Amino acid sequence: MPIDAVVFDIGRVLIEWNPEAFFDARLGPERRKRLFAEVDLHGMNLGVDRGDDFRASVYGLAERHPEWSEEIRHWHDSWIEMASPEIPHSVRLMRALQARDIPVFALTNFGVGTFAVARQTYPFFDEFDRAFVSGDLRTIKPEPEIYAHLERDTGIAPERLLFTDDRPENIDAAAQRGWHTHLFTTPDTWAARLVAEGLLTPEEAK
Repeated sequence: MPIDAVVFDIGRVLIEWNPEAFFDARLGPERRKRLFAEVDLHGMNLGVDRGDDFRASVYGLAERHPEWSEEIRHWHDSWIEMASPEIPHSVRLMRALQARDIPVFALTNFGVGTFAVARQTYPFFDEFDRAFVSGDLRTIKPEPEIYAHLERDTGIAPERLLFTDDRPENIDAAAQRGWHTHLFTTPDTWAARLVAEGLLTPEEAK
């Protein structure tokens, strides 16, 4: 059955996302490991992805951990540095698909506030045919409801969607619904998959 639309994750697919590297550069690996062991930064970020207020979440966590308050506030004040740079080949693939009139959707675990910050840095965030953002929907991958939102709102049958994401659990959840899936590792392997599906030519996929 043909593919009618392509669905992209964003973090580690279209832009880099590496908070650990950000803090390694500022604190050194050992102190960063202490920070992440003592403070649940990723848990806080998951709440932001579910719709919690970005600044209030970060600054509230900093208040609860005064010994790390300056470091924690970087999660808000320097967030775009953790979510940089874009992955140019992936962005080219997105645009090449759209040049062929193939709809491209984003399905992403992203906060309302963080998505707004990223849009100011990455113009292609406004180029998706539709972006399904967990913070707006208040459900995250791999929960079934976020996939159901996309199916309902686009009206495209699961078996006509091709989805790429860097996390196996998110891919597995989509596959269970009948979506075609690709575990993202590099832009080159994703490009090869798009060519194999007949969605792009080798030249278009460069």
